[in-house]
Amino acid sequence: MNEKDKTEMEADSQVEEEGLRKEEIKKIIRKEDLTPFFEQSDHSVNKVYFSEVPEVCKDEPCQLGVDEAGRGPALGPMVYGISYAPLLRKQLLVDLGCADSKSLKEEMRDKIFDDICERHNSMGWAIEAISPNVIANSMYRRTKVSLNEISMISATNLIRGAIEAGVNVTEVYVDTVGRPESYQARLAREFPGVKIVVAKKADATYPIVSAASICAKVARDHALRAWRFREADEFASEYGSGYPNDPATKAWLASSVDQVFGYPQIVRFSWSTVEQILESKALPVEWEEAETERSPNEQKIQKFFFKLSADSRNAHAKKHPFFTERCLSNATVL
Repeated sequence: MNEKDKTEMEADSQVEEEGLRKEEIKKIIRKEDLTPFFEQSDHSVNKVYFSEVPEVCKDEPCQLGVDEAGRGPALGPMVYGISYAPLLRKQLLVDLGCADSKSLKEEMRDKIFDDICERHNSMGWAIEAISPNVIANSMYRRTKVSLNEISMISATNLIRGAIEAGVNVTEVYVDTVGRPESYQARLAREFPGVKIVVAKKADATYPIVSAASICAKVARDHALRAWRFREADEFASEYGSGYPNDPATKAWLASSVDQVFGYPQIVRFSWSTVEQILESKALPVEWEEAETERSPNEQKIQKFFFKLSADSRNAHAKKHPFFTERCLSNATVL
């Protein structure tokens, strides 16, 4: 075997291994599958995963919980998660030890996530990792899309996705940081016939929301660890939790800013902490106004109007037949 054939065989073997690796992570059955799942992601777009729907969740009425992780950090995605299980099997969630993910240590969250995956014949889950790039671009658009709106869209799409996949959803419980009334009314319009409960601290009240919270939190932790910088290799990976008050995150933001390009896509440019650093450390940019050449035949719109004299303004103009035939008159009092 010559050197060329050997090189080609090694390349084919590498491609085959990568193909098998991609095939293996199409189905997430444990927390370890989350890291390769996110490593292969295009970080500039959202990433969605739905577990397989067990038959029991198609046949029996189910409750579905919704919660998020990573709403406040300046780094990394915000992850929305849902979990669902039959109404008659509420004890399953209690036995799993489902509680608010923020009140659990990482080891316990990971264990419960694995337990949820093992109960794939009794319950299911799904996540959407919302890219920091999508968050920043949405908030910087001419017609701004708020973080609350982004959250509502994600939650609605996950619920709809579960229903379209065949889950017999009859009750939905959602944790919110905003006004529960408007959020609940919106979901009620989207899903008529389904019992909707939107409440603050729902993750500490309803075990099904706690399960969703755990799925979202574990997924975000792995998404952050699995982040691969597409921009350059010189960025350090010791960026902490991503929250602005984390000393490791503060140090990373201060040392990683580029004077021209700012930050890589892991950063939410629309966060005030990031904007302040960019204002102080990045170069100012002046955008020149594009000069448009005026056509010689172009006319100003003012030409089609003329200014009325005082006498003309006071004169009573004859009404068009359209108004007189319908007995329409000017309104003086609203």
